[in-house]
Amino acid sequence: MKAKKIWNSKCIINIMYIPVICLFLMFIVYPLIKGVGISMTNWDGYSENFRYLGLDNYRKMFADRNFSLIVKNTLIYGIGSAVLENVVGLVYAVLLDRKAKTVGLARAAIYLPVMIAPLVMGYIWYFMFQPVGGAVNDLLNMLGQPSVDFLTKGTTTVWIITFINSYQYVGIAMMIYLAGLQTIPGDYQEAAMIDGASAPQSFFYVKLPLLIPSITVNVVTNLIGSLKLYDIIVAMTNGGPGYSTQSLSTMMYQLYFGKQDAGYAAAMGTFMFLAIAVLSVITLLVLRRKEVEI
Repeated sequence: MKAKKIWNSKCIINIMYIPVICLFLMFIVYPLIKGVGISMTNWDGYSENFRYLGLDNYRKMFADRNFSLIVKNTLIYGIGSAVLENVVGLVYAVLLDRKAKTVGLARAAIYLPVMIAPLVMGYIWYFMFQPVGGAVNDLLNMLGQPSVDFLTKGTTTVWIITFINSYQYVGIAMMIYLAGLQTIPGDYQEAAMIDGASAPQSFFYVKLPLLIPSITVNVVTNLIGSLKLYDIIVAMTNGGPGYSTQSLSTMMYQLYFGKQDAGYAAAMGTFMFLAIAVLSVITLLVLRRKEVEI
């Protein structure tokens, strides 16, 4: 009788998975399969007529001399943002992991940019860096320095966009690290202090290893989000000048809506999906091996 109740409970739980599985198939798996199919055609995104091209779009993509630059920019946006957000977020979390009257205000101030739409954030910083009338150039002029067109500097502009993206989302990383720090038992740190460990030694040898689960969550989510960066790029440079600040996301948009080349855009989208999946899985596996149990 008991075994029958357990079986019935498992059946009910399994049945409750069905709506989630249906939604996953409908909104994730089906669009992915459809996108791969479109990537093998010359569809313009609007017409009912198209022709099957096989792997021609993929050959065209890898033969494009600008493709390597776009991939490099995307990796800078993704990996650069992930590193900056995690390093700065961890520093903020360590500094604000205490009880003080101003701590709550500081946490709120750091988290506040997360609540701003990325496109709006991009335009805010655009008006700061624009060559004429920008706040940064006005400050340089006050110091007797000539104006600098920060938005046409190629790799420098890419790093500026990476900084802005990191600045906006560092608050999320900070909150996750704060949650991780507050789950570490105080006994561990007390034992380290009794053994004569200094504050830096206590952090690097006690707290940091126990924060690996938080690091895993932060790094993987930041990497995925930043590799898909779109809004801030559009607001700051729209991918220009030329292809100097393009990411895979902005390039796909321009191919689909600007050049009406949906097949080529889908091929680039498929490549981006595979690249993000591979990088994310590798990062996840590497960090998971370093996790320790409390």
